[in-house]
Amino acid sequence: MITKSIPSLFTIGNLSLGIISIMLAFHGDYNLAALMIIIAMLLDGLDGRVARALNAQSEFGKELDSLSDVISFGVAPAFIMYAVAFTDINPVLACIVTALFPICGALRLARFNVKDGIPGYFIGLPIPAAGGVACTLALFHESIPEAYLIIAMILLSYLMVSTVKYPNFKKVGIPKKAIWITPFVIAGAVAIAVWQPEQTPKLIFVPLVLYALLGLKKNVRMLNRRRKKQLEAEEWYQSKHS
Repeated sequence: MITKSIPSLFTIGNLSLGIISIMLAFHGDYNLAALMIIIAMLLDGLDGRVARALNAQSEFGKELDSLSDVISFGVAPAFIMYAVAFTDINPVLACIVTALFPICGALRLARFNVKDGIPGYFIGLPIPAAGGVACTLALFHESIPEAYLIIAMILLSYLMVSTVKYPNFKKVGIPKKAIWITPFVIAGAVAIAVWQPEQTPKLIFVPLVLYALLGLKKNVRMLNRRRKKQLEAEEWYQSKHS
């Protein structure tokens, strides 16, 4: 029974860090708030792998994971961005853009829970990646104009509910014998984060953005192939009937 509860402990840790992140952002500690989201991403990446390794997957765990993700990667990053960059803009626009992000995240999770995906891929940008980009992007608010931050939040919101395909690395499992190493991995990640609390979130920003752009690149390439095939078909049809 204890073994079956281990994956849920990772999920609850993820949720707790999301709540702590909101409180830190409320008190103006944005770097540490973003850092909590990054560590929550690590826990979120481990809970499913641990569940599969221990054969402890359940509908309860799936629903708990989705509810936790809405807070940690939807509400918390949106609040960080709002507190950092949107308090001085038009209040209506700020509310719409801030609310849109967790709403699209919740829609993305609901679709993931009820609709079969494509093996090896996510349909739409996963909410942990979107939340990671949003909270780390907020740290660059002094050098990025507010208009670009608004566009970025809207784009991330769209990507979550889009049909763009993203590689799914969650299926990469953990051997059962390695499960007990995961606490040390987490402790090591936390130690590095505490050692460099201001730089760690900004360093994570780069791979997260590259992942978000990867899906767009593949989608544009796919659209170009379809357009090319359509043009070739039209040319063939015209040559046959000319």
